[in-house]
Amino acid sequence: MISLKSKYEIEQMISAGRIVGEVLNLMGEKVRPGITTKELDKIAEEYIIKSGALPSFKGYKGWAGAMDFPGSICASVNDQVIHGIPDNTVLREGDIISIDVGACFNGYHGDAARTFPVGKCSEEALRLISVTEQSFFEGLKKVVPDNRIFDVSGAIQDYAESFGYALVREFTGHGVGKELHEDPEVPNYRTIHKGPKIRNGMALAIEPMVIDGSGKIFVDSDNKWTVYTDDEALAAHYENTVIMVDGEPVITTLVK
Repeated sequence: MISLKSKYEIEQMISAGRIVGEVLNLMGEKVRPGITTKELDKIAEEYIIKSGALPSFKGYKGWAGAMDFPGSICASVNDQVIHGIPDNTVLREGDIISIDVGACFNGYHGDAARTFPVGKCSEEALRLISVTEQSFFEGLKKVVPDNRIFDVSGAIQDYAESFGYALVREFTGHGVGKELHEDPEVPNYRTIHKGPKIRNGMALAIEPMVIDGSGKIFVDSDNKWTVYTDDEALAAHYENTVIMVDGEPVITTLVK
């Protein structure tokens, strides 16, 4: 069931989203060759808690056979698509890293992700990052009353595929609010079902996951969390929490 947010709930989600956006801006400043993903995780967690929120991801229940998620961020490097576990991995010049952050403020979640270059990256990597980000904004153009999720998904797909990229189909965006993951699903490609109409109070985490390769993926057999590209191709991730307020989409997690 889709939860349409009240004015009070929207206010709390805007606060949660601002914290997430600030953390991602901070991550952009801290990403550099030589830092570990665990160090980035510590910086993010400290900022979230200092801001009066709780990390949404830490302790998140995994699916069958997976441990509870141990980090406050997902840190996915190069061919890791999503759900990378922060550890002693040292970032190297030319890597790219996708950082996904969630914060819970007064019981409401914000959720967003960015992909950052590490030092000087290849033109191919920078292009992938740029197209992934813009594919979100192409989808955002379709977040208007009475459009359907299908319209958002199709705009993301058309833009990313026009550059020859593949989109992850096994994982999708989602509703967000009191729960980190709520209805509806927000695929990054057209599905048979057009999905619900977009209405005031609907909160969506829209998150293109784009691959410079075949699009085939697999989940790490050891930790049951980290998703890799099957052909070791680079992957990028860009996400924001978006709430429909008075007929206009409000991005809660984008802080300039």
